[in-house]
Amino acid sequence: MIERGNYIVPYFNNQLRLDKPPLTYWAQVASYHMFGENDFAARFPSAIAAALTGLLTFLWGRRIGGEKLGWWASIIFTLSLQTFVHAKAAVADMWLVLFVTLAHWAGFELVQRRTVNSEKLNQTSNLRYQTSIWWWLFYLSLALGFLAKGPIAWTPLLTAALVIVYIRDGQLARRFKFVGGILLMLVVVPLWGIPALIQTHGEFFRVGIGKHVVSRSFTTLEGHGASSLGVYVLLLPFYFVTVFVSFFPWSIKLPWLVRKLWRKEKTEVSHLRQGDAVHSESLVDAYLLAGIAVVFVIFTLVSTKLPHYTLPAFPLLALLLARHWFQEAPAESRRSLFGTLGITTACAWIAIALAVPPMVARFFPAYQLSKVSGSFLQPNMQFAAVEFQEPSLVWYFRSRVQGFLTPLKKRNATEFMSAAGPRFIILPMPIAAEVFANPPDGWRFFTVSGFNIPKGKRVDLTLVLKSE
Repeated sequence: MIERGNYIVPYFNNQLRLDKPPLTYWAQVASYHMFGENDFAARFPSAIAAALTGLLTFLWGRRIGGEKLGWWASIIFTLSLQTFVHAKAAVADMWLVLFVTLAHWAGFELVQRRTVNSEKLNQTSNLRYQTSIWWWLFYLSLALGFLAKGPIAWTPLLTAALVIVYIRDGQLARRFKFVGGILLMLVVVPLWGIPALIQTHGEFFRVGIGKHVVSRSFTTLEGHGASSLGVYVLLLPFYFVTVFVSFFPWSIKLPWLVRKLWRKEKTEVSHLRQGDAVHSESLVDAYLLAGIAVVFVIFTLVSTKLPHYTLPAFPLLALLLARHWFQEAPAESRRSLFGTLGITTACAWIAIALAVPPMVARFFPAYQLSKVSGSFLQPNMQFAAVEFQEPSLVWYFRSRVQGFLTPLKKRNATEFMSAAGPRFIILPMPIAAEVFANPPDGWRFFTVSGFNIPKGKRVDLTLVLKSE
């Protein structure tokens, strides 16, 4: 985007990148301008989005049950394993989580204002103003969430609809003004979407929606999920099992939470509609459970499966767990367990973040090659690869050279290196030894051994470099 000056259509290695909308890339562009083009700058926006989500969880929790509950919920979300992983990953998920959480909170505020009768609402300008603010936040968050990762950001609409059906409140449906809100979303999203469709001649819709939304729902994409009906059925409980890893260490309390909610006496619908209580106990539970269920059920039905897909439900799950843990467990017991888990987990995550990356980086062949050859790389170099075209080559070498990665067959390697100008090529070590058995003077060879994670196997790579 920076090189092309085109902030509408993303490219990767000089090829259209139509997998996701561009909001995450926009954040990374801003980060690159501040910190330079490096790993930290690429990851920094995700950390900001995670921190803001933690703040939203705190503020929402404080509204539900006071400051302590807000802190508990925020800490639970922030120290969950999946949050720790994606808060430092250069992907779109944390921005999706941020806007879905804001939309869910705004939707909750609209729902809980049902207890103020319409006459009082019409007479109180402050209440009308507050309701208007939450309405705008709800639909603008849905639009921004779409710009982060597509239609999955609209799950709060289903949450609101489920709660409205559950409490049978027609006035509440009018409060959401669904038609006007959806029209607002369809104004904001096309500000980017229409230019993107024009520039790509409709390809963005075909790939971004057709392949990565529709096809992902009904078929396995990139090997993640069910390849047959039998496997699909077996994988239906996938997220209800993996949540115990993704939500670790707090998942140890999930069986207790399920039993607590299961044993809780069912609340009569009429009770939800009594009085003017802003924070009805049953209403809070119903809303949080609806939001969690929508996310888990949607991704359970989708064929393509990855453990982090349910991450947008984690702030709600943290609020639900904190709320019942905080209110039900004996004070001394809950403080002891919560403090022990929190401190231990925080120390573990910090230690892992500081110690593990430098330890494992030496096993990544692209990273090693970029380090050993770094002092010989020139900005005007072209580069190619044979039988190893992993994106990591682009990530590490494009920050040093201006050329794009060119995938080649073995038979084209000699022709590529014989062309004029500085260049280098990356090949498996046996192929390099065969093709360049008698290299010209001045060529340099760098060989490393590592582990190719996408392929799940060990590789020995050689970088052959020509300076002129």
